Amino acid sequence: MKHKNFWGLSTLYYIMIGVMVAQTVISAFFDIWIFVILLIFTLAVIGFAIYRLANMQQYMRNLLSGISSSLDSSGSEVLEGFSIPVMVVSENDEILWYNDAFRNILLGGDDIFGHDLAEIVGEEAVELLSGNKQTHITYDGRIFSVFQSVSHISGVTQRVFYFVDETKLRRTAEEYALSRPAVALVAIDNLDEVAAGGRDSEKAAISSDVEIEIENWAAPSEGIMRKLTGERFMLILEERHLRNMMDRRFDILDRVRKMELGARGHATLSIGVGRGGDSLRECEEMAGQALDMALGRGGDQAAVKDKNNAYQFFGGVSKAVEKRTRVRTRVVASALRELIEGSDNVIIMGHRFADLDCFGASFALWSAVRSMGKEASVVMEREASLALPLLERIEAAGITSCVRSGREVLSRIGRKTLLIVVDTHRAGFVDSPEVYKDCKTVVVIDHHRKAVDFIDNAVIFYHETFASSACEMVSELLQYMGEKSVGRLEAEALLSGIMLDTRNYVLHTGVRTFEASAFLRNRGADPVEVKRLFAGSMQVYQQKAAVVSGVQVYEDCAVAVNRTEDGFTRIASAQAADELLNIEGVKGSFVLFRSRNEINISARSLGLMNVQLIMEQLGGGGHQTMSACQLKDTDFDGALERLLAAINAYKRSEGRSALPAAKPGTGSKTETT
Repeated sequence: MKHKNFWGLSTLYYIMIGVMVAQTVISAFFDIWIFVILLIFTLAVIGFAIYRLANMQQYMRNLLSGISSSLDSSGSEVLEGFSIPVMVVSENDEILWYNDAFRNILLGGDDIFGHDLAEIVGEEAVELLSGNKQTHITYDGRIFSVFQSVSHISGVTQRVFYFVDETKLRRTAEEYALSRPAVALVAIDNLDEVAAGGRDSEKAAISSDVEIEIENWAAPSEGIMRKLTGERFMLILEERHLRNMMDRRFDILDRVRKMELGARGHATLSIGVGRGGDSLRECEEMAGQALDMALGRGGDQAAVKDKNNAYQFFGGVSKAVEKRTRVRTRVVASALRELIEGSDNVIIMGHRFADLDCFGASFALWSAVRSMGKEASVVMEREASLALPLLERIEAAGITSCVRSGREVLSRIGRKTLLIVVDTHRAGFVDSPEVYKDCKTVVVIDHHRKAVDFIDNAVIFYHETFASSACEMVSELLQYMGEKSVGRLEAEALLSGIMLDTRNYVLHTGVRTFEASAFLRNRGADPVEVKRLFAGSMQVYQQKAAVVSGVQVYEDCAVAVNRTEDGFTRIASAQAADELLNIEGVKGSFVLFRSRNEINISARSLGLMNVQLIMEQLGGGGHQTMSACQLKDTDFDGALERLLAAINAYKRSEGRSALPAAKPGTGSKTETT
């Protein structure tokens, strides 16, 4: 039988007995037989009540005796004198007893005998206590740690709760956390570009206007702000003020971007924040790394890094600013040449499912290394490559020793082997992770926006987000390393990569893109022959048409699923994603397809939507206009649900809120012809 409320039950019995006795006495004046019947019934009820109350009292004696025993006390009076609040609850969560400390501290002198436990600790805490022996609650503005003791004595289950007041400790800890220092480094991305051609006074005026805006933004933080250089500032502030800035999504990014600078364009900022470090020095180092990350992702954004190497990103709505100087390119080319000359052999490797940009850049570098008299190999899995037309053309020209699998080159790796990674900067996405792990000297050449899990042991990390493609970057490097190594075949390979990633010079094109193309044209590249590399088969065309015909428009996004799984699936899906952008009102396109045990998503836009931020939420990455990811352990329905959730999160933030950083090893760039 379920245990009844002892206190309420006792009162009820007394009332019932009093009413029945009164009725019995009154009936004696009217009918003697009714009086006799009522008297017998009343005596029976009184007997039953005495029996029940005796059982209840015995239950309470056993319960309190068990409590005293569990406390290892010589007498139950210890319960009353306990300095912390103690409460006894029945097995059905009914409050049976509590000491004076509980009454005074939690109840303010009131009594709640017979009430439910949830009235004190809450429903959620009751559920937590049912599976654990300790939890935290907030009651009447105070914070308590609640500890539970359960025992079974004399057949009675007892639950004793001890309430430890941690209000002062918790508030002190919270104040400590809020007062921890954080360091923010603020850099003006494009001051030289905005002020190009102007007088020094005009550049100073622009810098002054931006600096005033930064100072106004930093003033409420009550921190210390110092100007490090003409384009870089440092702000030291407390965690409480940093959280306010994050809640406002670093609105300084929008304020500076919207500043009127006449016909000179708009200035943008990049912000790197280090938080949670054990010292100011550690916070400053993390801020520098976060700023590098923000700049590597194209600028006009804030990156916040904590001591667990977790990143949060804010902003990122502007395209990368093209730098017109080639000084860095020349320096990198000179350093790369020295590394090649000092190596025994060179391995060039790109990302999985190598496309024309990846393989075109790799082949051109292979040719340059061979012209310097060094042994070279390009690591690429032929069966998974998306650049087979280019590879077949190279082999038709008599070059059959260029491409090798990762397993073949492992035996060639030595202490002086140089590995050049192109068209990706993430170790988890290279064609052969085993080759990467065995090589001690690594060079990275990539143009994708920087991801959290980038290769951090590269001796040269040549990363330019404003470049249209890896082929553009390699074309510039080869001009300083020895342009004679670039023949017609190499020039056409590089030009195919540029045409692929710019979609025939529509996206990501800058002055240097056309300069690189002009150089390749001068080295014999034939645009007609390059165009032939993009010719698709009838199977690809039919599959692409089927995917496009089944598209669904979700808000301003086109979403389609390619359920066909064959050798043409990846190419057809990528081309379908490009084709869907031709639909009026569509800002972004997403095509889902299966590859082995993974669901892949190809994402495209024309710049009005940052698909990189959407794909990063799913563990992928890429560019603002061309990105992708791979999802494991899911089906099309699950992947579609996650994609729509990521789109909704992006819509809510409008590209400015903190979106989750990419998870290492769960996504990849997937570009095709």
